[in-house]
Amino acid sequence: MMLTLVSIAALIAALYYYFTRTFDYWKKRNVVGPKPLPFFGNLKDSFLRKTPLIVLYKKIYDAYPQEKVVGIYRMTTPTILLRDLDIIKHILIKDFDQFIDRGVEFSDKGLGSNLFHADGDRWRILRGRFTPVFTSGKLKSMFYLITERANKFIQYTDEITQQQPEQSLHHLFQKYTMSVIGACVFGVELDDKMRKTLDKVDKMMFSANYSTELDMMFPGILKKFNGSIMPGYVSTFFEKLVELVIKQRGGKPSNRKDFMDLILELRQQKTIEGRKRFDNEKQTSLELTDSIIAAQAFAFYGAGYESSASTMAFMLYEIAKNPDVQDKVIKEIDDVLERNNGEVTFECLSELKYLQQVFDETLRLYPLADLIQRVTRSEYKVPGTDITLEKGCPVIMSGWGIHKDPQYFPDPERFDPDRFSPENVKNLHPCAYLPFGAGPRNCIGMRFAKIQSQVGIATFLSKFRVEPSKKTATKFTYDPMRVFLLPEEGIYVNIVPR
Repeated sequence: MMLTLVSIAALIAALYYYFTRTFDYWKKRNVVGPKPLPFFGNLKDSFLRKTPLIVLYKKIYDAYPQEKVVGIYRMTTPTILLRDLDIIKHILIKDFDQFIDRGVEFSDKGLGSNLFHADGDRWRILRGRFTPVFTSGKLKSMFYLITERANKFIQYTDEITQQQPEQSLHHLFQKYTMSVIGACVFGVELDDKMRKTLDKVDKMMFSANYSTELDMMFPGILKKFNGSIMPGYVSTFFEKLVELVIKQRGGKPSNRKDFMDLILELRQQKTIEGRKRFDNEKQTSLELTDSIIAAQAFAFYGAGYESSASTMAFMLYEIAKNPDVQDKVIKEIDDVLERNNGEVTFECLSELKYLQQVFDETLRLYPLADLIQRVTRSEYKVPGTDITLEKGCPVIMSGWGIHKDPQYFPDPERFDPDRFSPENVKNLHPCAYLPFGAGPRNCIGMRFAKIQSQVGIATFLSKFRVEPSKKTATKFTYDPMRVFLLPEEGIYVNIVPR
């Protein structure tokens, strides 16, 4: 009996030591930060799914207004949270070569070779070869696919709002973005069966799971043991869908000019090479297998579908509460459409300048993903401090904390698109606004997301207005089970024909 008790006590002591062994890391380096708890570090409320991780990072950011950097523990992993914009500029832009990696890699078999999660030479090759997919010319060639879906979406909205004006905007605009991504990425029309499948994929892709915390506890474990942050169902779905599209097109580009056509052009090369930055640099290459193509399709779908749907929902929620802003947006849209024969064209989007300001202000208040993370590739002295980061140290930024910091955006809770007027934008620090990140590793699909959202909203507001409804929330509580910001109350308004 005594031996058993001693063994249990020894085991508890060993576990306690293991789960607290790093907790003097920042104290030794004179970096301030919140006190960690055994096992959880500073992520207890996120781990227990009481608070979304995005919200938790913002709370930590807000708690240290005088600090340039804050030392935190993600589970047992020492991590630095940056608050100073000049330091952030160094990390994301000036010293990018030392921070090329995000440090969130996982199994290739589990879609881990996608552009968002890839690191090192693989990321450089993929980024270099897929960037041309998002040029103005390429986006213009698939513009018709977006406008066709927008017009069908307006017809659908008109039908359902005749029966029920009050609608959940997030669910409604998911139908629009899902159909756009289906057409532009995979070249497929969505039937009821496919929509049900994608609803299931959505829940799996954007629901928080504990693989992320496991990788924080044991950095690199997912990559080492071929693990994934995605369930097998999601991996299988994208692999089979890409296989089907490739088979339908005979392995060659069609005339749709969608993303799959552009990817199939690259696929014909079989191997893609990275661009040399220096003459004496070793040539890098990557075999463009169908699994790598599926991983990119997964990334394009995930980024283009959910983020745009949520952004459009939050935007309409805000202009429903701010009718003066809505009036100004609608007048601009009407004037631009009148000059373009009533059509939303690729060229006319650049004329919707106030609409762009409204989008920018929406993303300031609701930076949906806010997962800006880098990892040091070598020892790095943080500019303007006495702190030296070791190789492999994770570095994170709270875009939401920055966006709601009154020193950069006075009265930060107020919805004010004029913050992003040309005269005001020129005075903004380049890292004070980070909805798409910054520097060479910013969001590659940013332009597509903007076009998809602008077309959707311009078409929508040419036919409808939005007003507060009985379910319109005055304040949001965010769902801790979602990776992106999503209110538990839903985003409801009344949709009224103009």
